[in-house]
Amino acid sequence: MLVYLIRRLGQSLLVIAVMATLVFVAMFAVGDPVDILASPDADQRERDAIAKRLGLDRPLWEQFGLFVWRALHGDLGRSFVYNVPAVDVILQRLPATLELALTGLVFSIAIGIPLGVLAGLKPYSRLGRGIMSGSILGFSLPNFWIGLMLILLFAVELRLLPAGGRGPVVSVLGIPTAAFSLEGLKHLILPALTLALYKSALVIRIAQAGTREVMLQDYIRFARAKGLSRQRIIFVHVLKNIMIPVVTVLGLELGSMIAFAVVTETVFAYPGMGKLLIDSINRLDRPVIVAYLMMTVVIFVIINLIVDLLYAAIDPRVRLAEAKG
Repeated sequence: MLVYLIRRLGQSLLVIAVMATLVFVAMFAVGDPVDILASPDADQRERDAIAKRLGLDRPLWEQFGLFVWRALHGDLGRSFVYNVPAVDVILQRLPATLELALTGLVFSIAIGIPLGVLAGLKPYSRLGRGIMSGSILGFSLPNFWIGLMLILLFAVELRLLPAGGRGPVVSVLGIPTAAFSLEGLKHLILPALTLALYKSALVIRIAQAGTREVMLQDYIRFARAKGLSRQRIIFVHVLKNIMIPVVTVLGLELGSMIAFAVVTETVFAYPGMGKLLIDSINRLDRPVIVAYLMMTVVIFVIINLIVDLLYAAIDPRVRLAEAKG
């Protein structure tokens, strides 16, 4: 297990290093921040002063060296727009995005697992085929269109839920959250549901395939022969076995929900990291963009590392194969 852990940590650090290089170099393709920060009538001397103050007058390799050195000390630069550390700007928005992603994950589980199990138990019925056909829509429809349709239905026509924003927040253990107030929950439902529909379709397919496979196993036949009720077979034997691949996939998908909530947050004007990224790109706020991308990479790497370690803990064959490799 120690060899497996060391190798995975080394791979994770290599991924972070490569992505840090790519992210930093790619930022020079989005334009010159001086064009945004300088007034339209500024002369070349004022523009040069702004570039010098921001460190943009130095060679690329020198800027990258300073970026790496500061990043190792937890400093990812200072926002050009807000004039505060970029990490602080990201951390202010991180709770909102985590709240949205976790709520979307709960919706994905609540929608996907029951429907997937139903489709797996009755694969050739109208209900089963209807569920699987509906899951195709979840894969096919773009997030922004789903969000706009939900706003049109629930906010404009029915007037049951707000069309955007986060709503009032309360502090829980020092973390601002909207999930513990009724108005905050109302603001959270539509964006979380929009974010969850694609993942729900994925969970439906995994749960359906797992249920069909489990129902053919010998221990299910023995359970029936012993006279166990259908409910006990489903809730004890079927769900227990299909949850392993579902949890694994959702663990990896949680990272993508955090990273790719950009469209959903933009549609609903939700004040999370995704909307901050769009605003920072429009303003060419390079430190915030770099900080966002680096934190996203780190979140992905940590989640993947945890999933790999859990897999190795559950299945010793993974550790043995890695040690032999």
